[in-house]
Amino acid sequence: MDSATLKAMQAPLKDAYRNDAGQALITLRARGSIDDQKIACKVETGRAIAEAGLHPATGGSGMELCSGDMLLEALVACAGVTLKAVATALEFRLDGARVEAEGDLDFRGTLGVSKEAPVGFRAIRLNFDLDTDEPQDRIDSLIKLTERYCVVFQTLNTRPELSVAVDAERPVAKL
Repeated sequence: MDSATLKAMQAPLKDAYRNDAGQALITLRARGSIDDQKIACKVETGRAIAEAGLHPATGGSGMELCSGDMLLEALVACAGVTLKAVATALEFRLDGARVEAEGDLDFRGTLGVSKEAPVGFRAIRLNFDLDTDEPQDRIDSLIKLTERYCVVFQTLNTRPELSVAVDAERPVAKL
């Protein structure tokens, strides 16, 4: 896809969002259900069912997906798509690119071994390996715009409002 095609495809969306900001607010959903035989959650991806389980560092078999890996994979996917869209819009010569994310976890936190150890990633590093002959200022601009418009990166960077709700069905007591 070239820049003109991308801009033509996005123009009516941008116009609609400028005219009515409410049209731009979309609620995305993810759903899953726990497995009744093992410690796992079956996540509906829209294409298939992905089964997530415990990481081997917390006692898992390694046969299921790890939600921490899935978070990094979501970051890579979003950053890669955003990079390609920005490069296309800027008419940036990009012959190829690899996107990698890695994060550091201290599993003492999630296992409750140490209250000082955080639960979650301590650090996440996103790396782009670009195949391009563009000058450094254009590369810097591409990366800056990719960071700015990558939904997953910005969500991790700014921390959204989080809430938890419970809908518990309780069995009726028998007399």
